[in-house]
Amino acid sequence: MIDPSARVHASADLEADVTVGPGTSIWHRAQIRTGARIGRDCVIGRDVFIDEGVPLGDRVKVQNGALIYHGVTVEDSVFIGPGAILTNDRHPRAITATGSLARDADWTVSPIAIKHGASIGAGAVVVAGCDVGRYAMVGAGAVVTHEVPDHAVVAGNPARGIGWACACGQRLIDSTGHPAPATRERYARDPELSCPVCGRRYAFTLEEGILHERQGPAVAQGARP
Repeated sequence: MIDPSARVHASADLEADVTVGPGTSIWHRAQIRTGARIGRDCVIGRDVFIDEGVPLGDRVKVQNGALIYHGVTVEDSVFIGPGAILTNDRHPRAITATGSLARDADWTVSPIAIKHGASIGAGAVVVAGCDVGRYAMVGAGAVVTHEVPDHAVVAGNPARGIGWACACGQRLIDSTGHPAPATRERYARDPELSCPVCGRRYAFTLEEGILHERQGPAVAQGARP
């Protein structure tokens, strides 16, 4: 079902049983496989591939050339940068052990959840089975090989934590005014972080390993660093 208010470019390829929500735009040569569900007010860029059965929440932006494979779940308000790849097979082979062409029954999907408000940078790869937490930020070109905690900023190959992100996307700073480092033990005596742009404040609860918003709009929620 395609909502009447959705805009789908004539060159886009939507298979049977695709759902497109109101206000969503799908641009040139995007391919949306059967059973995919795209929420409201999304933007699906040029040459995007969304595989069979993939659900996208509301207000999701998928930039040009991104590839989202079967087994991936994208929650609301997620940004997926140009050329990003979200995979689904941890042990890919073209053939079976007997040398025959591998079929659907010959491999196991390792699902990925990209959680509310997260951002995946341009050209990043998320390896099958690695969830990305709420409001996390994956840097451009990163290769994610482990779960990314809520609000974490990760970069590199393999991706490693380099700091923490506010719900608005800015790097959080510590009490010295410098970008807060990723190591949570650093906050045993000085647990408060803040956003230099929107003013939100966060604090670590080390016993629980959780980053809580301390004051400000109730947008960001807890993390598991």
